[in-house]
Amino acid sequence: MSNEGFRDRIWRSVEGSIDPFHDTDREVLPEDAWRFILYFANQAKGAFVLLLITGGLAGAVDAAMYWSVGWLIDLLDKSSPATLFADHWPALIGLLFLILVVRAVIMIASAVVEQQVVVPGFYSMVRWQAFRRVIQQPYGFYQNDFAGRIATKIMQGGEAVGDFIVNVLQTMWSFLTFVILAITILVSLDPLMGVVVALWFAGYAGIVWFLLPEMRRAGRETADQRSIFNGRLVDAFTNIVAVKLFDSGRREHAYIRDGLEGFLTAVVRLTRAVTTVRSSVAILNGVMMSLIAVIAVVNWTSGSISTGAIAAALGLVFRLNQMSGWMMFNINGLVRNYATVQDATRTISVTPAIRDAEGAIALPRASGDIRFESVSFHYGKEGGVIDDLNLHIRPGERVALVGPSGAGKTTIVNLMLRLFDVEGGRILIDGRDIRDLTQASLRAQFGVVSQEAMLMHRSIRDNIGYGREGATEAEIVDAAKRAAAHDFIVDVEDPRGRRGYEAQVGERGVKLSGGQRQRVAIARMMLKDAPILILDEATSALDSEVEAAIQENLYQLMEGKTVIAIAHRLSTIAALDRLIVIDQGRIVEEGTHEALIARNGLYAQLWKRQSGGFLANSLAAE
Repeated sequence: MSNEGFRDRIWRSVEGSIDPFHDTDREVLPEDAWRFILYFANQAKGAFVLLLITGGLAGAVDAAMYWSVGWLIDLLDKSSPATLFADHWPALIGLLFLILVVRAVIMIASAVVEQQVVVPGFYSMVRWQAFRRVIQQPYGFYQNDFAGRIATKIMQGGEAVGDFIVNVLQTMWSFLTFVILAITILVSLDPLMGVVVALWFAGYAGIVWFLLPEMRRAGRETADQRSIFNGRLVDAFTNIVAVKLFDSGRREHAYIRDGLEGFLTAVVRLTRAVTTVRSSVAILNGVMMSLIAVIAVVNWTSGSISTGAIAAALGLVFRLNQMSGWMMFNINGLVRNYATVQDATRTISVTPAIRDAEGAIALPRASGDIRFESVSFHYGKEGGVIDDLNLHIRPGERVALVGPSGAGKTTIVNLMLRLFDVEGGRILIDGRDIRDLTQASLRAQFGVVSQEAMLMHRSIRDNIGYGREGATEAEIVDAAKRAAAHDFIVDVEDPRGRRGYEAQVGERGVKLSGGQRQRVAIARMMLKDAPILILDEATSALDSEVEAAIQENLYQLMEGKTVIAIAHRLSTIAALDRLIVIDQGRIVEEGTHEALIARNGLYAQLWKRQSGGFLANSLAAE
C-alpha cells in the first residue's frame, strides 16, 4: 500500500468516528433549544468528552507557559551563565518539552477531534436527522413556508448546534481553565492580585449576564430575518419566468428590498448590542491591567516579589485582556448560534399534523374500492370546501370529477391521498379507513399525473425511476417508450454535456418543454403501475399527434384499474363510466355523459361552452 493510501486510511478511521447517518426512534425533535442541543450532544458523547479534555489542557498549558516565563527570568537573574545548563538542565529540558511536545500534541489532538471527528460527522448527523423529521411533515406544512427557508433551517441548524457545542467545550472551557489557573498563580504572588482578577472575572460575568440577553434577542431576530430574506430570494429565482414576464415595474425589487430592510434592521440592533458589550469589556480590562501593574510594581519596590514574578503577572493579565476580547467574540457567536438553533427548532421540531396511527396497517395491493362517508373538510375554517360528501367508486370503475373552478375536485383527491386529514366522516380504501393505514402503503396504491408535471432537478432516468424503487434500465426505457418519450429523451443534452437518460431536467423540469415534462411524468406513472390512477388533465400539455401516440398505452394501463379523472376539457372524460359533478363541495349531479346532458343541469351548461378532445371518441370506440 502506498504512503498516500495509508494516510487516507488513517484519516478515514478518524473521520468515521461519528456516523453522519445515525438516527434514533424519536419522532419529533426537542422544541427547546437547550434540549435540542443536548439531545444531539448525547449522541456523540465520546467526541465531546475529548473536546472537553483538550480544551482544559490547552488552557492549563497556556497558563503554565506564562508562569514559566517568570520562572525563567528569575532563573536567569540568579544563575551564572557558566553553570546555568549544568545546574538546571532537567528543568530547562522540561520547559522545552512543554513548548515543543505537550503543547503541540494538545493543539493537534484538539484540531483532529474538532475538524476530523465533529465537523464532518456530527454536523451532518444533525442535518440528516432534521431532514428525516421535516420530510415527514404533511403537504400543508410546505404550503405555509418557503422551500428555501426550510432548507436553510436544516443547514444552519446543523452548523449552529455543532458550533455551539464546540465553542462551549473547547473555547469557553479553555478560557475558564486559564482564568482559574491565572488567579491561582497571581494569588501565590500576592493575594490582592488574585482578588483583582477575581473581581474582573465577576465583572466580565456581569457583562455577559446583563448585556448578552439583548444580543441574544437581536441574534434570534437576525436569524429569523435572514431566513425570511433568503426565502424571498429563492422564491424570486425559482419563479424567474413570472418575474421576467410580469414585473416590468420592478415590483420584485420592492419585495426583496423589504426583506433586506427587515434583515438590516435586525443586524443594526445586533451590532449595537455587540458594540456596547465590547466597550464595556475594554473599560473593565483597562482597569484590571492597571491595578495589577500598580500592585506588581509596588511589591517589587518593597522587595516582596521578583522581576520574574512581575513578568509572569503582567503576561497573565495581558493574555487575559487578549483572550477576553476574543472570548466576547466567541460568546457573541455562541449567542448567535443559540438563536439560530431556537429559530431552527420552530421549523424542525414540529409535531406532524398527519401521522401514522399506532399499529397502522401496511395495505397490500388494493382492488380499488373507494368510499367517502359523510366527509367534511374546511381547511380548519368553520365551513366551505367539502360538506357531508358521500361517494362510492367501485373497483375498476372509471369516473370523472367535474365542476367549476374551486368546486373542491382537487381537495377530494388530496383527501383521498391523505395529504390532508378529513375533519368529519371517513374515507375507506377496500373497506379500511385510510387513517388506519401507513401513509406510504396508502400512497403506493395511487398513480398520479397532474397538469403540472412534478419533476425533480435530477436525471431523466431518476425522474422516471422514481415511480418504482429498484426498476431496471429496461423497465425505465420501456415506460418511456409507452409514454412516447423515448425518442425525444435520447436527443436531450444538458449544459454539462450529459445526454439522453443521464441529462438533468433542471428545477421542476424547466429544461424540458411542457409536453416533454408531461410525457416523463406519464412514463413514471406507467412504471409505478398502481391499482388506482388519478389523472388531472394528464394529457393537457400534449399536442394532438403525441396525445394520440400515448392514448393507446394509457388506455391499456387503465384496464382493470380504478380511474379518477379531473378534467377541465370535458370532452376528454365524456365517455368515462360515470361523471360526478361537484359544486361548492357537494355532489350536485352524477351519471353518464348522455344522461347529464339530457338533465340539462350544471354539467350541460359546462358542456355547451366546450367542444373537442380525443378521449371521448377513443373510449366510445372501445
